[in-house]
Amino acid sequence: MMSDDSAANLTAAVVGTGHLGRHHVRILAGMAGIDFLGAFDADAARLREIAAEHRVTALADLNAAAGADIVVVATPTVTHREVAGRLLSRGCHVLVEKPIAASVTEARELVELARRENRVLAVGHVEYHNPAVQAALGLAGGVRYLEAQRLSPFTARSVDVDVLLDLMIHDIQITLAVAAEEPSEIRAVGVPVLTDKVDLCHAWIEFPCGLVANLTASRVSAERVRKLRLFARDSYFSVDYAEQSVSAAQLLRSETGTQIAPRPVEVSPREPLAAELVAFVARCRGEAAPIVDGETGTSALAAAIRIREQVEHRQLPPR
Repeated sequence: MMSDDSAANLTAAVVGTGHLGRHHVRILAGMAGIDFLGAFDADAARLREIAAEHRVTALADLNAAAGADIVVVATPTVTHREVAGRLLSRGCHVLVEKPIAASVTEARELVELARRENRVLAVGHVEYHNPAVQAALGLAGGVRYLEAQRLSPFTARSVDVDVLLDLMIHDIQITLAVAAEEPSEIRAVGVPVLTDKVDLCHAWIEFPCGLVANLTASRVSAERVRKLRLFARDSYFSVDYAEQSVSAAQLLRSETGTQIAPRPVEVSPREPLAAELVAFVARCRGEAAPIVDGETGTSALAAAIRIREQVEHRQLPPR
């Protein structure tokens, strides 16, 4: 249980040492103000490898991880409800990787459990913490149209979920952050290509405020693309997630007419995962910090599932 002394170091642990979990270990093990207890993974061989690589303790089981003040859960999605739930019940603050859970019902159970235990529940929507995204969102007011492309070559990682929960959910969450409300209409098409789940999806999302979002995600692309474009009445922002850069333009009006001029946007490069963990730790200390909380993560999951339902409806054979 966390000490009442907010100046004291917090203890931390990581459960799950796969693709993302190993980076959580790397960052938390070297973070100021953190005493890293260790990591746990059901795969003993992988756990030994990660523990040796980062010179951390290989924890014996989940109960050992539950002795930490804060715990990152980076296990397969289907285990999130059980693992994160047990840790919250033991008094831990928890950051669970996206998607928050396998179903909206499970996600809401985690949110309610965190509320009841008065614990912080954050969700690992790491792209929200990309400094280019934060810079653009801080300047782009009154966005009317949003376009996002997230394309990747195929890998065997994360094939336990479809491309909606693997990739598109990042842009869904950012879209919801821009709209600050729930969608009024969703249309989508998608197809399985290399797996038995949807590997490529295109979604059209409308909001009561008038915002329209056009999202594309693919994990069977020949190239890797990570782009976000925001269109407001008098301004435009193009975000390159990978380069952590923003290109922007604005419409300038004067007595002599109007012109489109470049708009400089300053971005301070930073590892998004490190920024996410710093914000999570700060929130656990009771400080104001920009996290994706459990309720926001649940809304992103609900929207992704609505998109999936649209895809499945369109795939039904004609009667």
